[in-house]
Amino acid sequence: MASFTTTATLDEPQVSRGNQGGGPPVFGGGDGGRPGRELPDYPTRLRRARLGLVVALTPVLMLFVSFTSAYVVRQGLPTLDPRTNQLVHDWIPVKLPALLWVNTLVLVLSSVGMELARRQTKFAAAAVTAKQLGPVPVSGAGKMPWLTMTIALGLLFLSGQWMAWRQLAASGFYVATTPSSSFVYLLTGAHAVHLMGGVVALLVAGLFVWLRRPVTTRSIVVDVAGWYWHFMAALWLYILCLLEFAR
Repeated sequence: MASFTTTATLDEPQVSRGNQGGGPPVFGGGDGGRPGRELPDYPTRLRRARLGLVVALTPVLMLFVSFTSAYVVRQGLPTLDPRTNQLVHDWIPVKLPALLWVNTLVLVLSSVGMELARRQTKFAAAAVTAKQLGPVPVSGAGKMPWLTMTIALGLLFLSGQWMAWRQLAASGFYVATTPSSSFVYLLTGAHAVHLMGGVVALLVAGLFVWLRRPVTTRSIVVDVAGWYWHFMAALWLYILCLLEFAR
């Protein structure tokens, strides 16, 4: 028994535009309007980068919240003295080195420099995006004195923290001397580790400037690094106040 099959040809899908079909609209810019896969515009990329930063900072914030809770609770907990077999209060407040306040001033100044660097790249990217001033000259776009100052001050802060730890050790407070000294090293050390991550981010931003990447890309990298640096500065102020006034 013979069977018959029919074949149908499917046309390429069209997007309705009145009585005429056409390809899907192309969004984005920077490629002269030519069809193809293009990057999102600058504001969209900046919002996505900031959202990613918020997500990345959430576990860091929760980590220090847990440290704070343990610090406050441990102050009021007694411990068992094996010699007398009695509960004793072994929390001995640690006198913080005065150098920590100098380090605080250094970090605040570095945060000011970071904000100036962030605004510098942001204004340059906005000018290029709006096509008001045209492309930024390469010679002027590669100069980032505020970013260099921030990196130098960040390294100076880390060096100052190392010197402060040396002063604590010289006064007899080591990591395992008392519970209070353990928390001092834990909080300041954890902050220093995260701040070193910020220094690495600043070096990457400086590398983008040195390689003369597109101004919008540089602006996004510097913006994310800047907000991370501000977060580290605010976190240090919180840690210092906690160690100084909650002991």
